[in-house]
Amino acid sequence: MGIAYCDPLAIQFCMAEMIGWEHYRTLLAVLTEGSLSGAARALGMTQPTIGRHVSALEAAFGQKLFTRTQTGMRATEAAIALQGYAQAMQDTAAALEREASSQGQSVRGTVRISASEIIGVEVLPKALANLRHEHPLLKIELVPTNRVQDLLQREADIAVRMAPPRQQALVARRIGQIELGLFAHTDYLARHGTPAGLAQLKNHSLIGFDHDTPFLRAAKAKFPFWDRETFALRTDSDVAQFALIRAGAGVGVCQVALARRDMNLARILPDAFNFALDTWVTMHGDLRGSRRCKIVFDALVACLQEHARNNSSILSSV
Repeated sequence: MGIAYCDPLAIQFCMAEMIGWEHYRTLLAVLTEGSLSGAARALGMTQPTIGRHVSALEAAFGQKLFTRTQTGMRATEAAIALQGYAQAMQDTAAALEREASSQGQSVRGTVRISASEIIGVEVLPKALANLRHEHPLLKIELVPTNRVQDLLQREADIAVRMAPPRQQALVARRIGQIELGLFAHTDYLARHGTPAGLAQLKNHSLIGFDHDTPFLRAAKAKFPFWDRETFALRTDSDVAQFALIRAGAGVGVCQVALARRDMNLARILPDAFNFALDTWVTMHGDLRGSRRCKIVFDALVACLQEHARNNSSILSSV
């Protein structure tokens, strides 16, 4: 009786296909937490179960995914290569769960919104509070981040972006331009004086970013002096920059509409320094038929249109 030949690669592929989603969720948790115990706490599972999941994945793919160290689990190149796929699976599973929970006559379910830190913290909360008041079964996940989240991979349902969408699968509504300007607290100006021109800004404490960003590169192209090395206070959080301006720490850039809320903030050199960002509300085209997403989308558009109108109002400047 002959012995049948089995292709090892085919066996490995079949084993990988038999691995359930929960194993990849475990892989992602170990990558994120850096240890089996941390992943167990994050997922509400036991450490032995986490270990079995990792072992099953290693057996399926025929290679080590982690090596043990004194500080935890160190990911191998194979594990790092799988991270993006596991993250995409988790995002898709979360989107599926949000869609399934929205079924019914009333507006219900979860909508995940991505927006820049400053928009998410300073602009959207009132609109989201009104949405929850009108639709108490609606749940909102707000992700304030300056990282552009991938709507095609379902990292979010709706995104507020300061650039037009490029993917054809997305639908978008242009809000308009949000103007940025230089501002300082009146107490700071009373102590240090008001610059009469851009050249005098070198004598002031400037507030800006720590790392290079698309906005910083665009600003430097227009205003070469606006460079990391000139900043006395550096932070990549635009919320923190705004807080520093309001605290009287120095001169920084912020949205005109936000500065308008604080009568103690004065605009500096409005004719010499101004910058505008295009603003869009975007979502995946597949969600156009989702009632919950349409309601949230329209509410964000209305909120940001009002914000843009406030932005165009005349401020007191010095």
